[in-house]
Amino acid sequence: MAAAEKLVTTVSTKGQVILPSSIRKRREWDVGTRLLVEDTPEGVLLKPAPVFAETRPEDVFGSLRYSGRPKTLEEMDAGVLAEARRRHARD
Repeated sequence: MAAAEKLVTTVSTKGQVILPSSIRKRREWDVGTRLLVEDTPEGVLLKPAPVFAETRPEDVFGSLRYSGRPKTLEEMDAGVLAEARRRHARD
């Protein structure tokens, strides 16, 4: 879609707005996509809502109990790679 192209939509009696399919496809906003709505001086801004709440490392350190010797970085990398391969094999 050209940057200068203007698209028009209408607000329904329920306050719903239909986004043109060209925008939804380009943004990969499928059915059920949650959007953040921000009122700006230029207009309304829509952004995909994060799937998970933002956290800081200090918020989650020590959340999971672990007994045993500490894992090395190599062991952690190998574990992550093994899980990624396992999940990919399911698809």
